Amino acid sequence: MSTNAPDSGFKIKFSNREISAWGGMALLKRMLDQMGFRQAATGWDLPPPGSNRGYPPAQLIEQWIVAIWCGACRFAHAETVRFDGTLTRLFDWPKAAGYQAIMRLFKRFDMARNEAVQESIYRWFFGQVGTLRRITLDMDSTVLTRHGEQEGAARGYNPGRRGRPSHHPLLAFVAEARMVANFWLRPGNAYTTNNVLAFIESTLRHLGDKTVGLFRADSGFFDEAILSLLEGRKIDYIISSKLTQRLQAAIVRDARWWALETGLELAEITYQAQGWIAPRRIVVVRQSVKRKAAPGKTLSLFADDPDLSGWRYGAMVTSLNLPDVDVWRSYRGRADCENRIKELKADFGLDSFALNNFWATEAALGFAMLAYNLISLFRQAVLRTKVQSTLATLHGQVLAIGASWHHDPDNNTLILSLPRKRRAWFKGLWSNSEHPPVIPVAT
Repeated sequence: MSTNAPDSGFKIKFSNREISAWGGMALLKRMLDQMGFRQAATGWDLPPPGSNRGYPPAQLIEQWIVAIWCGACRFAHAETVRFDGTLTRLFDWPKAAGYQAIMRLFKRFDMARNEAVQESIYRWFFGQVGTLRRITLDMDSTVLTRHGEQEGAARGYNPGRRGRPSHHPLLAFVAEARMVANFWLRPGNAYTTNNVLAFIESTLRHLGDKTVGLFRADSGFFDEAILSLLEGRKIDYIISSKLTQRLQAAIVRDARWWALETGLELAEITYQAQGWIAPRRIVVVRQSVKRKAAPGKTLSLFADDPDLSGWRYGAMVTSLNLPDVDVWRSYRGRADCENRIKELKADFGLDSFALNNFWATEAALGFAMLAYNLISLFRQAVLRTKVQSTLATLHGQVLAIGASWHHDPDNNTLILSLPRKRRAWFKGLWSNSEHPPVIPVAT
């Protein structure tokens, strides 16, 4: 027995007119033009194509960045941009390349090329941000779980997926502007301090004429060589201290606590760890375990002492000549690193863009960092909102706008599908993007 389905009440027809879902990308294109992005990209010494018929490498990088902005979290997702004729015309690509061409470009990178190209990119980018002169530099590492046999994927510290192979990259952030200052991919079994000295030197070169007023990092960077490098460079620092047994004993012996509030106390001691060339200042904070989600660790050396076991401790080595509470509050700002890493993983493919070749993966992720920095600049210089929305949120707010070109091919007008009440708002953003981007910096 068969029944006829009810009539849906509508029909479909087809049109040859090309319509894009990404009309808001016009704002980003205008910002790139004001920054001279394409001219700069041609000078980054990108690997040349393998044949005379190959695509210009600067176009492939631009396509890659636009694909990420459109939500790509797999290489194959770049095809969305390739088949969008409106976007292709907007970015003035004679012909959009397939994602395999982008992958082939990344496979032509090696270690030396990666470092040289990324240094050129960062120096160009931070040269665009003229108002940002004195910065706080935060460093961190993260774990990228891998599900194949990618080069460099190895078993190491991976609390989320124990025993799974992973990569263990280093990242540096400019705290004031929420931007990436450096990215190095590393094998999954690399310890946190592996290659850190070279990474710091590389990061300082990336920043060009910017002055690093403060360096912050977690206990993985608690190392004499790092402290000596920073002191030699006259860079102030706050670095979380490892609560070794010697430090625990020194805290119990020397700390003179004062209460900031009930259940929250601070102290400072002078301490010289094994291998240190001189004593240094340690600021210590302890919070009662009765406080909700009190951070820190108990002193394992004194686990049986009832007066000490009711507290969680944290310690920071610092060169700053500031009150204890100001050092502690300043270090707490470093927690924003975790938000940046989460955003990079969720919206910019940090944990999903992976090729079999190690240096190809680093190249792909290096340009994903550039895509992130440009969005961060866009949020601050063009949108100018207090809330720094994620890329996924920006899709719905400003980027995902229906658009098509004027029916006359000689008329270079992009027509946006916007309700009348939102047009004045978009014109304001268009006006913001007509000049080189400027980040407002608090004085």
